[in-house]
Amino acid sequence: MHVAVYLPLLFPLLAGLVARPVGEKLPPRPATWLLAVGALVLATGSTAVLGMLAITGLIRIPLLARLAQDHWSPYAAQHHDPASFSMAVLAGVLLAAVATLAGRMLWRRARTLARAAREAACLPGRDQLVVVDDPAAEAYAIPGRPGRIVVSTGMLDALDPVEHQILLAHERAHLTHRHYLFVALAQFAAAANPVLRPLATTVTFTVERWADESAVAAVGDRERVARTVGKAALAARRTRARSRIPAAALGLLGRLRPATLGAVPRRVTALLSPAPRHHIWSAATLAGLAASTALCAAEAAHDLEALLELAKHAATGS
Repeated sequence: MHVAVYLPLLFPLLAGLVARPVGEKLPPRPATWLLAVGALVLATGSTAVLGMLAITGLIRIPLLARLAQDHWSPYAAQHHDPASFSMAVLAGVLLAAVATLAGRMLWRRARTLARAAREAACLPGRDQLVVVDDPAAEAYAIPGRPGRIVVSTGMLDALDPVEHQILLAHERAHLTHRHYLFVALAQFAAAANPVLRPLATTVTFTVERWADESAVAAVGDRERVARTVGKAALAARRTRARSRIPAAALGLLGRLRPATLGAVPRRVTALLSPAPRHHIWSAATLAGLAASTALCAAEAAHDLEALLELAKHAATGS
């Protein structure tokens, strides 16, 4: 197998370097799509090449060659494959680790979304908006069928009527555009390849920016939306609202955790700046890395197929 099999292991590192420029320089909607899909492609490619490298180690084991229905020559495989046996063993160990992490992440995310759907169905009333009597300033959207928007009386008291409209427009955007799926997809990719964590982190930022821009479109005032985000953050800090929020929830302040609250100044800065325009080089870099990963994985699969055919021919003497 040639160098193409190793490149998909390098590309995620490079993608992590351009994740933040993509998230900040591109309009949030295409940035979210590019980051989430790019993360999935990069994670799939890196996992696939780990599997291919592990296979090159397995086909060198004589016992497996004798037990297989289609016999092959382990010696021919070892002679013609430039990858070392130690590299194949390391790839197998890494593959087992990422498969475990990704499987655990998938199970936990599916369980979290199912729990969120049950919580949304159990909320009182039939309207999308649910107001809870709580002095803590909270606002978030829960995915479900239908999705619900939960706002506390503490948050409503902290904002004026126009800011209530901004808040609801933000939360509705989370449900309408299914932002929780983008976040789940990026987090799954990061579980399969931890190097892609910067992309997953940036997706949690871009979905909030996407909802911010939806609120701007609803009220037509970027400065007013920026002030609303800032006021809500101050109210949440003042009342320490960070309890009882479902794990799958998204909202004006993310999930009201320190990491998401820390992104508020970046969101306010973006809202007070001109509407984002396309940033060609960062988008092209990430798209190019994802496309190159797919091509390299396909090339590596072709090389592995050729190696297996050669080993089979060597075993039969044809």
